Amino acid sequence: MNKLQDWPEPIVRVQSLSDSGIPLIPERYVKPILQRPTVNSTASNDVNIPVIDLARLYGDDHALRATILDQISIACREWGFFQVINHGVSPQLMDRAREVWRQFFHSPMEVKQAYANTPKTYEGYGSRLGVEKGAILDWSDYYFLHYLPLPLKDYNKWPAITADCRAVLDEYGKQLVELCGKLMKVLSINLGLGEEKLQNAFGGENIGACLRVNFYPKCPQPDLTLGLSSHSDPGGMTLLLPDSHVPGLQVRKDGNWITVKPVPHAFIVNIGDQIQVLSNATCKSVEHRVMVNSSEERLSLAFFYNPRSDIPIEPLKELVAPDRPPLYPAMTFDEYRLFIRMKGPCGKSQVESLKSPR
Repeated sequence: MNKLQDWPEPIVRVQSLSDSGIPLIPERYVKPILQRPTVNSTASNDVNIPVIDLARLYGDDHALRATILDQISIACREWGFFQVINHGVSPQLMDRAREVWRQFFHSPMEVKQAYANTPKTYEGYGSRLGVEKGAILDWSDYYFLHYLPLPLKDYNKWPAITADCRAVLDEYGKQLVELCGKLMKVLSINLGLGEEKLQNAFGGENIGACLRVNFYPKCPQPDLTLGLSSHSDPGGMTLLLPDSHVPGLQVRKDGNWITVKPVPHAFIVNIGDQIQVLSNATCKSVEHRVMVNSSEERLSLAFFYNPRSDIPIEPLKELVAPDRPPLYPAMTFDEYRLFIRMKGPCGKSQVESLKSPR
């Protein structure tokens, strides 16, 4: 990681560009024509990612539980995305966490700059991914912090803009780690494995968890840029708390971009590259991107649940057979995510490039 000490160019805060009232976005944010959000998109009112009610997942009704398991299995295989309701995380905590972060992004610049990040860890307040000089940038700012493993958890790098800020973020992380653990058991069962198998492949209790808060300011030319370029998540599983009123997330499905319609107090769950690798591509890690708009800002909280960084991740032997050989070589998460830190979001080019020739 010693190549990643600093950014290749001076950092420009996108929120400052937006607040300045510029009528045109700088060239650095203009996407190539085929990557712009108006191309090959669908906003059909009758299409949405699956919405799954977890309320009866642990009840006594085995038929209902089997139905929920099946719904999640289909979503993982066909979509790579689904929304969960009645998931056990406090709605009041969700609202408060979102409000704390909105307060941070609307704090004075000197307050935010005290938390400015570097490419070495990404932890803190940032405005770009990747260290490629001259890269086309996304129309967003963000804040990144670690929850697990505990040696990486540094409260001094967490914002303290309100008296309860760090306590809220701590409790939010604890409840999401618990929810991810439940979903990992479901995915493991659906793969025909013991319920702890997938979690153990991640490192048991010694896993990684981090939060990226995305802030998408108003944009004078939203048809020319993206808040976050197309990518699949490099980690294990993501729980996204979207903006409750402003859609923007798009998921690639059958060659079309589907605009996700958030359900109030639901989490959007998506499969990351590490679970695609472990499942030998049974579970799909799917491309997604984020649109911006000219009239409203957006804020979302993406919680990443990842394998321990130094464990080799490869297809589980139970999911490999003579007629279904392993599709991916072993690679640690540390090795894998270095690609993202160097290049930024690049569709599914990383995981696809690893596939063994058939």
